[in-house]
Amino acid sequence: MLDCLIKTVRSEGYFGMYRGAAVNLTLVTPEKAIKLAANDVFRQQLSKDGKGLTLYKEMLAGCGAGTCQVIVTTPMEMLKIQLQDAGRLAAQRPVPAESIATSLQAPQPTGSPPPAPQRPSATQITKQLLRTCGVAGLYRGMGATLFRDVPFSMIYFPLFANLNDLGHSTPEEKAPFVHSFASGCAAGSVAAVAVTPLDVIKTRLQTLRKGVGEDTYSGIIHCTRRIWSREGPSAFMKGAVCRALVIAPLFGIAQGVYFLGVGERILEVFG
Repeated sequence: MLDCLIKTVRSEGYFGMYRGAAVNLTLVTPEKAIKLAANDVFRQQLSKDGKGLTLYKEMLAGCGAGTCQVIVTTPMEMLKIQLQDAGRLAAQRPVPAESIATSLQAPQPTGSPPPAPQRPSATQITKQLLRTCGVAGLYRGMGATLFRDVPFSMIYFPLFANLNDLGHSTPEEKAPFVHSFASGCAAGSVAAVAVTPLDVIKTRLQTLRKGVGEDTYSGIIHCTRRIWSREGPSAFMKGAVCRALVIAPLFGIAQGVYFLGVGERILEVFG
């Protein structure tokens, strides 16, 4: 992780660590809103029999929430991965023969230094994908995204609910904000580490431009077999610590704010 940080700052500067931030800022809010609200709706529907929610029903509600969110998650992840990968590819290909959504360069005078590689913006990538593949281009890897997000939600939501229940003595009482925040952090980090192998597979499948010597994959099974045979089992846990460090505060904040009453207001509007 430290080696990656140092190399990124050296090659792309400090702000290279924030590539893809605009996509996240634009789409992470609706993604989390869909995820949290959908989980509440499914939990309400599954508890109408008056028997309460068993662990199985909690996991089923999480499964529904994870399925709903891929509407936003898949294009968000697709664009973010291309933007974050641009620096690594630029280092490997100083003057790329082809690049996503870049115009042809004017001929350079003899003896002049080669032009600096242009890195595509989110808008350029989106336009290129829509032009070449249609809307389906933005949803490339949707199966792999479902393969990751559904298990994540099936782990996260039941774990969060049970941890959050420890913060109040009666069902009617609401847990303190700090407790909800801590429960979200703990559940988010556990779920993130648990599905890291699935995230590795999804990222490999959604990477459009491959680096020098990198494999191309035809699907989830092919990708899994190739990683296992060429890189070993440990490759499936690459980035687990980073994911936990990012997901923990993200879900802690989202769940804490949601439990301040935003969720109830949304449900009242639509329900």
